[in-house]
Amino acid sequence: MYGSRGAGVRASATVLGAALIIAGCSSSSDGGGQDDAGATITQQPKESDPFWVNPDGNAAQQVAAYAKSGKDTDAEQIRKIAEQPTGEWIGPENPKQEAQGFTEAADKAGRTALLVLYNIPHRDCGQYSQGGAADGDAYRDWIDGVAAGIGDRPATVVLEPDALLHLVDGCTPEEFHEERYDLLKGAITKLKSLKSTKVYLDAGNAGWGHPDQIFESLQWAGVDQADGFAVNVSNFYSTKDSIAYGKQLSAKVGDKPFVIDTSRNGNGPYTGGDEDERWCNPPGRALGETPTTKTTDDLVDAYLWVKRPGESDGECKGGPKAGQWWASYALALAKGSE
Repeated sequence: MYGSRGAGVRASATVLGAALIIAGCSSSSDGGGQDDAGATITQQPKESDPFWVNPDGNAAQQVAAYAKSGKDTDAEQIRKIAEQPTGEWIGPENPKQEAQGFTEAADKAGRTALLVLYNIPHRDCGQYSQGGAADGDAYRDWIDGVAAGIGDRPATVVLEPDALLHLVDGCTPEEFHEERYDLLKGAITKLKSLKSTKVYLDAGNAGWGHPDQIFESLQWAGVDQADGFAVNVSNFYSTKDSIAYGKQLSAKVGDKPFVIDTSRNGNGPYTGGDEDERWCNPPGRALGETPTTKTTDDLVDAYLWVKRPGESDGECKGGPKAGQWWASYALALAKGSE
């Protein structure tokens, strides 16, 4: 098709138990005070990177495990991931509790939670991250739960990776298109009714096609009411190429700003192997620019790590299920960024 169903498979909303988050999350603006992984993980400077670092995430736990077993060099490599803010993918079962837990922990640390909403019905066209809400009403209820959990606390939301791309590339049946536009528009309206929430609607990546193929879909989904759009989520296209793609698309949707997922794009896209699965756990990749709101272009609101480095894209190239932590891949990403 266009070179990528490729924004590809997302982390299946694997998140920390909300009970753990609400219980305290060992989180403070200086990294917490418990004698565990959280005690060693600190927040980034707020002026350049206002997003919350989860001190109890998979990478932080891996740092602790390596340190405990005497693998100090590996621990310091994984720390490159653990001390950067990454997206928290809200699960399908307890959206209010999870959104509340993450935003409370972030607010306590004086930071903004970065949330990823990935639960649209008929998600991922039956690929590795298939699933989503049972129907439109279930999705609306889920969004209502997320919104209730966020409340007035600061949050930046990346909305539904691949949802529009899979309408445009033809893998989502036509019968679901109208409902999906309605659901996305409703989600934006609901989230933007909150006091301190920014919303960026996913808009594909630099490798799948041309902005002419998706800009109308962005408009139909309500991007004019959003803060902007997101590009390169869970993908590997360079920041330079992502900026070029985003700027071309922005010009067609009212000069909307955008954010770029730079989590794993340090070496650009993979060009070997099976073309249809180059996006899935490709070898030889590297961490990209660290998250920041101080970017090189006025239209780029932030570089974000939306996909959590070290979590699998799916059961390919020896990887575990989508969203599961894969320590050896995380270590390769970290070493590749040297």
